[in-house]
Amino acid sequence: MPSTDSRLPLLGGRLSVDFANATPSNANLPWERLILFLESTDIVSSERGAHLLSLPQSDLQAAQALLQKAWRLGTALRKVFAAMIRKQRILAGWIAPINEILRITEGHDELVGQDNSWKIEFVAREGGLDWLLAAVARSGAEIVAEGARARLRVCANPGCGMFFYDNSRTRRRRWCSMAVCGNRSKVAAFARNHPSARHASN
Repeated sequence: MPSTDSRLPLLGGRLSVDFANATPSNANLPWERLILFLESTDIVSSERGAHLLSLPQSDLQAAQALLQKAWRLGTALRKVFAAMIRKQRILAGWIAPINEILRITEGHDELVGQDNSWKIEFVAREGGLDWLLAAVARSGAEIVAEGARARLRVCANPGCGMFFYDNSRTRRRRWCSMAVCGNRSKVAAFARNHPSARHASN
């Protein structure tokens, strides 16, 4: 596993939501960031991640093809999630990259032993790299299939824009992270409502 300080912050509550947040909206998705995401979400081990990091040197074409698919998947997920939150129609073209990964990555789940415990791992029928995105595509498909019942939200901080899946008991979560955006909002609100406290600290 990557060391704690090198893991990406995963605040989305669902794998595909974290993926949409972690991939940039422009076409510049660095290979290192994709591998860091795969490690941070335990899709690959740190050993496999280290091996994948060197792939652009040994097989640039394979790395570029996966990056392109990852970028298309992230872009599609952001468009789909934004439409769902706004209660707008989801276009078939946005679904195509999700289905493309689901179609290519046929396979099965298998129990794999690890340090006196067992975990379920997806074993792809194909030997290519597309299977690395299979769990993300599946997670996205599940959210789309939930339709209006999906508890997708966007952070209430207008400067943030991160998506999250509201798993809270009250279903009233407003922030991607209470520790980050929530506290900033509370501090700003306190400063607006108590101007004397702001002047006293200067």
